Amino acid sequence: MKRRSFLKCAGAVTVVVAGGGVWRAYDQGVFRVGEGPAYEPWKDWRATNDGPLALVRAAILAASPHNTQPWMFKVTNSSIELYIDPTKNVGALDPYLREEHIGIGCALENLMLAAPANGYVATATLQPGKLEPIPVDPKPRLLARVDLATGRRDASELYDAIPRRHTNRSPYDPQKPVPSDFFEALARLPGDDPEVKLFLFSAEADQRRIAEVSSAANTEIYSDPEVRRGSERWVRMQWNSLEEHRDGLTIDAFGLRPVEGAVVKMMTPGMVQWASSHSEKNGYVNLMLDAPLVGFIAVRDRYDQEQCLRAGRIWERAHLLATVRGLAARPCNEAVEMVDHERAQGRPASSAALLNEITGDSEWQPTFVFYMGFPTLAAHASPRRPLQSVLV
Repeated sequence: MKRRSFLKCAGAVTVVVAGGGVWRAYDQGVFRVGEGPAYEPWKDWRATNDGPLALVRAAILAASPHNTQPWMFKVTNSSIELYIDPTKNVGALDPYLREEHIGIGCALENLMLAAPANGYVATATLQPGKLEPIPVDPKPRLLARVDLATGRRDASELYDAIPRRHTNRSPYDPQKPVPSDFFEALARLPGDDPEVKLFLFSAEADQRRIAEVSSAANTEIYSDPEVRRGSERWVRMQWNSLEEHRDGLTIDAFGLRPVEGAVVKMMTPGMVQWASSHSEKNGYVNLMLDAPLVGFIAVRDRYDQEQCLRAGRIWERAHLLATVRGLAARPCNEAVEMVDHERAQGRPASSAALLNEITGDSEWQPTFVFYMGFPTLAAHASPRRPLQSVLV
């Protein structure tokens, strides 16, 4: 099964499995939303008397591209070091681990939000460097260090939203515009950071251009067998696989209705085949156009290690802010993944040029694309590895 075929099933579906109908699908965990040990980190994240580990409990609930969860943490009483585990990669889809670095930035943001809520003053130091191709013998690398001092407890609304922040891939309500005050709050998120900028689009013409560029990039990227192989290994179709790995993309996380839309036919006994075709209403372009807001997070150099982390912090903060305001959000990064794809293959940077045409500012390089709106279906939690498995 192709990962994008899985993602395209953002509308409702019917599950048909040999010998057991939807009950067999239930037995495989298809509809066990949020149940089992793989989901416990969402429930015990506020364990008391945990010291600095309380910050890590919040960090592991951060947004993670493809839910690879590439983070590792070294914890002492006065500091927390964040490492990237390069083995947690999607191969040719993210050939420079750019998106994985953004994921580490998301974890760092949660950690920094959790610090004052747990009585710490936190100071983050980012490690400089440039992104390189995935190494043949990947080893964990230090990306950031957070020094901790005692402070007063001060929880924020963004911190409180951490366990409610989930990627929502369902259709959004096109009749409900984003409130102007939220739009303005979102635009202010980078603050005075000279290396990160938000481009926000609400005009239909701009959004259609972005959607078409993204859709074309998606089609081309997934024509590469190496991209398909690298991403497919992160799709968890079986309940036992989900519980074993506690990461990756699951059916449950998509908030699908069990019976509606296209019929999903069996391939072999005991296997579920998701239909890659779907109605025009739920087509990829229309999903983006139904959302009232599309955004780019841009940096000066998308292959600068520190700037990737900063972009990740902004995405996590933006998603938490949306959660607080009752909005849904999801990434749609195919256009930037296409930039990586062309670079890795030594091809002209045509996708980067298209993105620059949309922003009208070639000094900034989009590194993360997202859209937001009011959801029509609830989003569900994704599996998470336990605290013990991410400590070094």
